Amino acid sequence: MLILITSCSQQRQDAVTSESQELAYEESIDQWHREREAELKSANGWLTLAGLYWLDEGDNTFGSGKGNDLEFPSGKIPERAGVITLRGDKVKAKFAAGVDIHVNGKRVQQVLMYAPDLDTVPELAHGPLTWFVIRRGDKYGIRLRDLQNDALIHFKGIKRYPVDAKWRIEAKFEQHATPRKIAITNIVGQTSMQDSPGTLVFTQDGKQHRLDALLDGDQLFIIFADKTNGVETYGAGRYLYTDKPGPDGITVLDFNKATNPPCDFVSYATCPLPPRQNFLSLSIEAGEKSYGEY
Repeated sequence: MLILITSCSQQRQDAVTSESQELAYEESIDQWHREREAELKSANGWLTLAGLYWLDEGDNTFGSGKGNDLEFPSGKIPERAGVITLRGDKVKAKFAAGVDIHVNGKRVQQVLMYAPDLDTVPELAHGPLTWFVIRRGDKYGIRLRDLQNDALIHFKGIKRYPVDAKWRIEAKFEQHATPRKIAITNIVGQTSMQDSPGTLVFTQDGKQHRLDALLDGDQLFIIFADKTNGVETYGAGRYLYTDKPGPDGITVLDFNKATNPPCDFVSYATCPLPPRQNFLSLSIEAGEKSYGEY
């Protein structure tokens, strides 16, 4: 009888420990989600994006007036604020007299906005607006942020699936024998070859699945699609980051941290899309749901 009582006591203790671990895991995901939303709403978050203007070779006028090549938001900058000039691989800006534009807190009349040998790309500011040059392939554009952007002001939070440890899955990293690049196409139709260090292999519901990973600093970046896309999740797929594998070649794919691309929130991002080999034959009911109307 003593043995039976001890056994029952151990089972209850194990159950309590398991429940405690589940609650701790759920809270860790909830905290991660709160930080994710805070980052979206930050001054450099995706919700501040208010424009993306591709530059033509030569002079491009900008300001809030309708006759400009680059039409900035009305009422937030003078009608004719200046000229942004693209010559080859360099972008310069010159501002109209009396227009108060700053770089790093210092008022300037003209500035080199982009050159291949610049250590950092300067960010220009006027009122709630900031803007800077981005390069995508052989195209140069101006990315505009607005700290009073409607997408930021009216942000309503991101819907998501309930946290489920089922979708925290160990994966085996298969390193490519030789350096490999894979084709990644973005939402504006540009395709570039990106470094892929290897493939993540995992088993779910008794079936093996594979995802090609990209390098992103100290992490692996996965762009994937699954059967929930266009139903409950964003139609063009989702993103997931994971740690590089340890010495045993194992890492964890936590789909509870699957996120929507920026393009689900704003119209001015150049989101990379999932490569065909990363289309999963699964309904991954974890992570973020679409910010749209699904």
